[in-house]
Amino acid sequence: MEDKNTKKTANNHKGWHNNTDLGCEVKTILHSDKRMRTSKEYQGVLRLDAEAIVDEFLCRDPHYTFVETLPWSMKRNPRLFNGKFISITRQADGSLRPNFKPMRTDKDFSIEHYAFGVYRELHKALKGLIGE
Repeated sequence: MEDKNTKKTANNHKGWHNNTDLGCEVKTILHSDKRMRTSKEYQGVLRLDAEAIVDEFLCRDPHYTFVETLPWSMKRNPRLFNGKFISITRQADGSLRPNFKPMRTDKDFSIEHYAFGVYRELHKALKGLIGE
């Protein structure tokens, strides 16, 4: 038996596909808050990580990761990480793109310091966005 409210909601979202995943896990990577706040909307990217295979059976509990993007903008490729040496954006196809920031090569410039700084930021960003 279909509820009138359900039918009304389905008609209001014509062209959209409504789904509910019960018992799912969502990992959040937020910029603005340590934990999500009730009723606050976040802009970001939600990714279905995997449906795990446990003892040769497909585990149906989905695992998601939500990555908050930096403040609302009309940018095509949202910035997910913004460091001193690099930034990382998400492309339209979902892939991550590291971008180098301009390099200052003044008298105090050290190749080792620069290269190590890029490594540390890239490691930190990928560890937070992808995991171990």
